[in-house]
Amino acid sequence: MTAAEATMRALRLVEPGRPVEEQLVERPEPGPGEVLVRVGAAGICRSDAHYRAGTAPAGPLPLTLGHEVAGTVVETGPGTRRPGEGERVCLHYLDTCGTCPACASGREQFCDEATMLGKSRPGGWAEYVRVPARNAVPIPESTSFAHAAVMMCSTATSYHALRRARLEAGDRVAVFGAGGLGLSAVQLARAGGALEVLAVDVREPPLEIARQLGARPVQGGEDAAARIRAATGGRGVDVAVEVAGRRTTVRAALEALAPMGRVAVAGIFAGGVDVRPYAELIGREAELIGVSDHLLSEIPDLLEWEEHGVLRMDPVVRRTVPLEADAVNGALDRLEELEAEGRAVIVP
Repeated sequence: MTAAEATMRALRLVEPGRPVEEQLVERPEPGPGEVLVRVGAAGICRSDAHYRAGTAPAGPLPLTLGHEVAGTVVETGPGTRRPGEGERVCLHYLDTCGTCPACASGREQFCDEATMLGKSRPGGWAEYVRVPARNAVPIPESTSFAHAAVMMCSTATSYHALRRARLEAGDRVAVFGAGGLGLSAVQLARAGGALEVLAVDVREPPLEIARQLGARPVQGGEDAAARIRAATGGRGVDVAVEVAGRRTTVRAALEALAPMGRVAVAGIFAGGVDVRPYAELIGREAELIGVSDHLLSEIPDLLEWEEHGVLRMDPVVRRTVPLEADAVNGALDRLEELEAEGRAVIVP
């Protein structure tokens, strides 16, 4: 391997509160049970904006960000048989031990030894990334790298949120936030048999996209819960999925619940939320549920639904940017300023 081949370009967080920087770093080599993946696409998530701002922890620094990743296996480590070189894969971002009680019981996100691509280990905002072979899930030939990458967080987290909320056929669902996660949640709720899906946002363009995907658009803001109740004949919704990451939307979700309704909160934000225990939870036997990441076992479902047209990623993935610091920092700025519509994806 030449000196040039031994290095690669990467976008790294050097210090919270500062723009990410392009650096030349050592190209990783796969160890036993690992694969090296040439990155075909890597999503830009609101979590990345939180890491850059310092409102969510990431490190040790400097750190290559990027946890929504898909690409091609170019090298396998000793003892690694699958996936093989040349296979197109998407990457589950949690590296877990696989044997602890949490992993054995299907709660791998609570593994004490877990690390996360782009948060606590080098991620995919680079030309190459190294991961455990079990985390590299083959993708259909019809699935683009950009779509597969975004499914690794945006869509997978929405799916996990709906599962945590125990979505049932015939439920009425409200999705708070019509960005990358929300547009996925709208489609997944419909695929899961929801009687009606209401998409809530303060921005008209994403509401129009949600409408095209089969949701009833609801203007967000202070009266969002009242609008939802009016749209459901005063009953409210059985499931509310909060992916906007706002205290006000969590409040609205609680207020919009029907008896025995469930709020699944996946959006990240600073500060707390006031809850009226009797009026909003006890008296209605309602539930406020946290959503942390997703499971490796959930990813094949998403790939199959996308392959068969049940899940459309083109309305979610709105634009691509190069692996350049200025372009990616600009995309992160748009996320922080709530100007982004859908996902932006890095294509090296």
